[in-house]
Amino acid sequence: MDTITIFCASDEFCKEFEPRWEQCLLESSLKRRRRQEALCLSEVMTIMVRF
Repeated sequence: MDTITIFCASDEFCKEFEPRWEQCLLESSLKRRRRQEALCLSEVMTIMVRF
């Protein structure tokens, strides 16, 4: 598999997974920053799968 194919597959997975995962998280009384990470989850997954 080439890198583009792996990225597209992981990106499609993340689009479905992340909203459901966010719904299942327990609420915390601590304030969390919602900064954009340097890499999105699908990019990190692609790197992990590829290498």
